Amino acid sequence: MSNLSRRRFLITAAGTAAGAVWLSACGGKKAATTTAPAGAGASDTEVKGATLGFIALTDASPLIIAKEKGFFAKHGMPDVKVVKQTSWAATRDNLELGADRGGIDGAHILTPMPYLLTAGTITKTSKPLPMYILARLNVNGQGLSLSNEFLKEKVTLQSPKIKEIADRKKAEGKLLKAAMTFPGGTHDLWMRYWLSANGVNPVSEADLVVVPPAQMVANLQTGTMDTFCVGEPWNQRTVNKKIGYTGAITGELWKDHPEKAFSMRADWVDKNPKATKAMLMAVQEAQMWCQDPANLQELCEITSKDKYFKCNVEDIKPRLAGTFDFGDGRSVTDSPLRMHFWKETDSHSFPYKSHDLWFLTEDIRWGYLPQTTDTKGLIDKVNRSDLWKEAAIAIGQEKAIPASDSRGKETFFDGVVFDPENPKAYLDSLKFKALT
Repeated sequence: MSNLSRRRFLITAAGTAAGAVWLSACGGKKAATTTAPAGAGASDTEVKGATLGFIALTDASPLIIAKEKGFFAKHGMPDVKVVKQTSWAATRDNLELGADRGGIDGAHILTPMPYLLTAGTITKTSKPLPMYILARLNVNGQGLSLSNEFLKEKVTLQSPKIKEIADRKKAEGKLLKAAMTFPGGTHDLWMRYWLSANGVNPVSEADLVVVPPAQMVANLQTGTMDTFCVGEPWNQRTVNKKIGYTGAITGELWKDHPEKAFSMRADWVDKNPKATKAMLMAVQEAQMWCQDPANLQELCEITSKDKYFKCNVEDIKPRLAGTFDFGDGRSVTDSPLRMHFWKETDSHSFPYKSHDLWFLTEDIRWGYLPQTTDTKGLIDKVNRSDLWKEAAIAIGQEKAIPASDSRGKETFFDGVVFDPENPKAYLDSLKFKALT
């Protein structure tokens, strides 16, 4: 686990009293909802419900909206439950349990986690838990925030200042404390890539700690960390509370990067193929609903409720609308790098296998997966783009199906190119790795 201890992971994933106190003080607003009419999509499913987990992050919106606006019911799954999880560790544990034993059947999840579960590298039993990725829930929408202690440094996406801070900390006998949400997950990988590209070795020059998303703001306020990577609305909340600023948004790091996934236990999907297709259709329609600017206010009002994000509309809405106040004097309006849930021409919801390959390559880079991992075999086992295509056809969205399971070469902010046809060349070109 590199320089992240198992003990620290268990302690921080369990939550902190400071986080709980802060959450209780952040109120939500109510919103009226309507139900999607039943239509031709309704089917005779094997079951009428499933239990899905989510974390209080804006990119969980499609699952929440599929429930609140009646898309699950429309497609014959009226009894789907969407249940808040306290951390990604809790999501992992509840997926291992399964709904039959008081856990969950599927989840809004960090894209690498279904792979790590399937490989058995993060399960509590160390045994593989086969998972399927059914859809990508969003692209973009995460942030790299810093404490106001470093406001004068004006750290941005590409800046020598972050290296200067890390060197100063090390000279003081400390390490730059950087928080992320789960080892080997997206936020961990964004943080490591950002630090590495700016000359900071995440293994020897930074102390990466795990903090659940909703507790990031409270921990920054109490000085627990110097910088963190997390999804919205917590970066916006940091700026609103004037306790930190956003150094960069992850869309700047990699334009239209993949982020969360809709994933289910493989045994549940194999047992309930009709129900799976029905839920996938509902989620796709919910993604289209979330993408529509006409629904933005209602989306924010629904998700701000206590049972979902337990936060203010003002913390959720601006960045979804593409308005970014970085908190350091910079601001952007109508940014194309905001979170997207669905775009037919760019297939934002489609689970590209080339994107999953990048995540696996990075997890190999940092020692979360063995270098001998059969990445193609693992991706073919977990990524069910075939089911995504079936569901898209069923709701009349054939045009959203891309020509290939690969989006091709991807270019990062530092000029590095990931070619899915040659991931080894990409890996070999990177300066910092887990063992360096």
